[in-house]
Formats: sequence, C-alpha cells, structure tokens
Amino acid sequence: MTPTIVKNFLGKRATRMYPITTREPFADARGELYIDIKECNLCGLCARACPAQCITVDREKATWGCDPFECVYCGVCVDTCSRHCLHQHDTYRAPATEKSVMHEQGEIKKKAKKEEADGSAQPAA
Repeated sequence: MTPTIVKNFLGKRATRMYPITTREPFADARGELYIDIKECNLCGLCARACPAQCITVDREKATWGCDPFECVYCGVCVDTCSRHCLHQHDTYRAPATEKSVMHEQGEIKKKAKKEEADGSAQPAA
C-alpha cells in the first residue's frame, strides 16, 4: 500500500483540470453544430431527419434555429443536408450556465422566372 501512495503523490496526475486543461479532439469527432446560412435554401431536410427534433426551419420568415441542449450530436442532419451547408466542429460546445438557442436569419431565395432565365424578356425603355 505504501508504494502506491508514494507513486500517487510523486507521479503524474490521473485527471485533467477541465475546462482549464483540455485534450486534443479525436479524429472525426462530432462536436458543435454550425450552419453556413448563405448556402442554405431552408428546405427543412435537416429538421425532418433530426432524431432529437432540435432543429426548426421556417421558410416564410427565412429562419433556422437549433437548440444545442437538445441536440445529441449524431450528425444525421449533416449527412442529409443536400446543400452541404451544415457542418460540425471537431470540438464540443463549451459549458454554459444559461440555456440559449442558436438562431440564424437567412434570405428567401426566389426562383427566377423562365423568361428571365432564357434572356427573352425585353428590357423596359
């Protein structure tokens, strides 16, 4: 028993002083979710695929929201995003004392009329 006690006092610590000391993230770790809202077309595939139902998409108001406290960080939403605008950092979300929801305001992208796409529309004089 005495050698174990001496080894524990003189040896390296077994634990880290988290969050002061953190370790390097694992390869392919699925951490905090983020979106490139400029690329998003607000289709809602991510919200429908999310098993935790933490993502909300409102096409009329052009808003995207995520509650990180409900998210299980499974990556299903990232895999189903057709525009590849959802990503996950390789680090986890920092500890928080208050509950907050991520909200992003996007743009409503309107489809161009066929006339404008063909270039057959005559410019106004």
